[in-house]
Amino acid sequence: FAKPEDAVKYRQNALFVMAQHFGRIGAMANGRVPFDGKAAADNAEIVADMAKLPWAGFTANTDKMSKAAKSEIWTEQAKFKEHNEKLVAETGKLLAAAKTNNLDNLKAAFGATAGTCKACHDSFRNL
Repeated sequence: FAKPEDAVKYRQNALFVMAQHFGRIGAMANGRVPFDGKAAADNAEIVADMAKLPWAGFTANTDKMSKAAKSEIWTEQAKFKEHNEKLVAETGKLLAAAKTNNLDNLKAAFGATAGTCKACHDSFRNL
């Protein structure tokens, strides 16, 4: 990144886009909108792709630039990387479940993926 601010914007925007598409899947999984297998798969594909991106933006020179990011991201990097890898794995499972065009499979994978998001937020996010 040319500037530390660019790294922060990159990671925040990647996480924002991922959350928007994950929310669309959640709306189906939680019965707030009708299940649409194609839309679920399309959104899950974006979520799985986006899950791979934000981690590059957590550079050493950005540790004090965001109120949302806890200092543990930088002091417990092995644990943070473990959460990152788990999210990438779970979003891959979410994509596979969405491609089955089965709401029950989607619900199960959505719950597991959401749990992974929550675990990381609990450990590494202030808000």
